[in-house]
Amino acid sequence: MPRTFKSFLIGRPLSAEEQHNERLDKKRALAVFSSDALSSVAYATEAILLELVVLGSAAMAWSLPVALAICGLLAILALSYRQTIHEYPNGGGAYIVAKENLGETAGLVAGAALLLDYLLTVSVSATAGIEAITSAFPQLISLRILLCALAIAVIALANLRGLRESGGIFAVPTYAFIFSMLALVAVGLWKAANGSLVPQPLSESIRFEYPAIGLFMVLKAFSAGCTALTGVEAISNGVPAFRKPESHNAIVTLIWMATLLGIMFVGVTVLAHLLHVVPNETETVVSMIARAVFGTGWLYFTVQISTMLILILAANTAFADFPRLSSLLAIDRYLPRQLSTLGDRLVFSNGIIMLAVCATLLIVLFGGDTHALLPLYAVGVFISFTLSQSGMVRHFWRLRPRGWRTGAMINAVGAFTTATVFVVIGVTRFMHGAWIIFILIPMLVMGFRKIHAHYLSLAPQLAATPEDFALATKPLKALALIPVSGLHKGMVRSIRFARSLADEVVAVSVDINPENTRRLLADWERLKPGIDLVMLPSPFRSLSGPLLNYIDARVAEASREELEVVLVVPEFVNARWWHHFLHNQTAAVLRAYLWFKYPELVVTSVRHRLQR
Repeated sequence: MPRTFKSFLIGRPLSAEEQHNERLDKKRALAVFSSDALSSVAYATEAILLELVVLGSAAMAWSLPVALAICGLLAILALSYRQTIHEYPNGGGAYIVAKENLGETAGLVAGAALLLDYLLTVSVSATAGIEAITSAFPQLISLRILLCALAIAVIALANLRGLRESGGIFAVPTYAFIFSMLALVAVGLWKAANGSLVPQPLSESIRFEYPAIGLFMVLKAFSAGCTALTGVEAISNGVPAFRKPESHNAIVTLIWMATLLGIMFVGVTVLAHLLHVVPNETETVVSMIARAVFGTGWLYFTVQISTMLILILAANTAFADFPRLSSLLAIDRYLPRQLSTLGDRLVFSNGIIMLAVCATLLIVLFGGDTHALLPLYAVGVFISFTLSQSGMVRHFWRLRPRGWRTGAMINAVGAFTTATVFVVIGVTRFMHGAWIIFILIPMLVMGFRKIHAHYLSLAPQLAATPEDFALATKPLKALALIPVSGLHKGMVRSIRFARSLADEVVAVSVDINPENTRRLLADWERLKPGIDLVMLPSPFRSLSGPLLNYIDARVAEASREELEVVLVVPEFVNARWWHHFLHNQTAAVLRAYLWFKYPELVVTSVRHRLQR
């Protein structure tokens, strides 16, 4: 990519000395790290109602106690992660805590679970955001996959511009959603208090005495609503991104996030209960509530547009944490090293791009359907919750800092609660698609171990001794082979370069066209290049076969004589991209083939630029 175009897209490169300027204050951090958790207000209530509605409209009264139970679990998680932030100010979240206190396998399982959760966060938030706007504009439903892909591309591009800049971009829609949802809850409850909130007519009215339904159905609704808790761990993963004092600012942001999430989630569930809202495929629950509270005026569309934006921008939390977690795994040599390096704008660019590509493919695979993706959601995150809290219990037990008993008790309650919820979610959603997560996590852990084993195997292979470098002082004899199809200006530089490298230079050509062969031999006699020409017969007009057989023979001969074989490939550089289609790509094909067949063969291109 041309430098000027890249700078236009993501901004000028930032020096390492400017990294402190990229740190986030609490207001920006709330937008960056809390958008995932806050956005769940838009679909968590609906997920609960979808599980209960199959038992009749009266059963949906259970949405209130289910929502309150989830809110209690949110409080436990907030207290638990407050402990994590205080004890691990360098971030890393569940992966670092589990790896340090419970061992390598636990750390890798937590890392794999979080990576999958972040991937699903991007996919679910994009599909849910586009679904919110298609509720207001149904004519756009047929374009939802394309719109999801565009939304992900825009968020990825904003994140490539840097953490502080993306935080500034996304702060406005995040706070617009917070204020619009708080207004929706406040106005809706005020209208309910004065009797002006008109519920939808139902054949079976919702009653406060709660009809008797099976425990399993209540647990299914509870597990569905636990999608509201995804993203709670994001702040603990990104503590180093905060301004100093990092831990204090992160804890304050966590408390604000949990408070806002609890108020909005319970408020929306209460309004859905009072309005007798029944989920349907054409309009979201939030849209129906906003329509009932505000009518169809500008306030309704403000709620819908801000909901769409926050749902899409919920992916920003994953774009902030997925690359950071990937970099930690890469530093520990469980992922490719490219993921550990910072890009021009002091963000992990490779991780951002990888997340965007994978999330888009997942949306295409599931047809842009939020409800098809939701069963996969929240399973992995509760695995990481449990491992993180269990790791913190062991951390307090090992180090026993001041107040360790209280800290261990808080995290023990968190570990027990999240483990219980994980079992509930796993059982109730296993047959609805959650089984995929139970397959993917072990596969990822196996992949991590394979990558780690590869990097470990490199060390002894690359370790050099003084005896090895003593060879560097000894002259090396080399044989240079130049494949030719004709004599031209590009050959002049190739021959000169080959002579500078090797004691012996041989040109090799294949006789596949008698006329071309006669012309080449005549030019060779006339221009006198000063090197030998070997003409290889090819009765079946194959170019690669005879050439590769000849290279085989010379490589075998050179190994006996301790010669280094160098293949010097003349290559044209076309002036226009479309000129590539007017020439055969013999040089590129030959290089690619030899790359795998002869890993120790030195292959170099000598390029000659063509004019227009």
